Amino acid sequence: MRLASQRWRPSRGRQDLTLPSRETLPAGQPKMRHTVLVSLVVVVLMVAPYAPQCEAQGWEALVGAVAQKLIELWHHGEVELLGHYCSYSVQPKFRKWQLYYKGRMWCPGWTQIRGEALTRSRSGVAGKTARDFVEKAFRAGLITEEETRAWLNN
Repeated sequence: MRLASQRWRPSRGRQDLTLPSRETLPAGQPKMRHTVLVSLVVVVLMVAPYAPQCEAQGWEALVGAVAQKLIELWHHGEVELLGHYCSYSVQPKFRKWQLYYKGRMWCPGWTQIRGEALTRSRSGVAGKTARDFVEKAFRAGLITEEETRAWLNN
């Protein structure tokens, strides 16, 4: 079945179907973004194990549990790095239908350098972010080679 805006064109013995572009979609047809679909799937997958069988009052506990799981995906904090206080943040990110964690580290009283990392591991993103920060600080001449090696080997 073809839409009215689709055309059939023969091409070297094959049949090609030209699909309509976004501008030619009918006025009432909804446009869904990937993030909406991914968010919906994630919420359903997170809610399914907590879904009560028949109890209506269980919904309050379910909403609280889902909200807590979503909040735990983001994390902010402070850490001491080579004698300086630094801040870091971890936030979730979807790429190619997979959950990744993006980490950032900065030391406001010391330098403008920012360490960044993107990984699938929530527990490993902080370490990779700090490693990136230390390597950039070494390249900028803020720390010595001995300090860099000592930190990277620990």
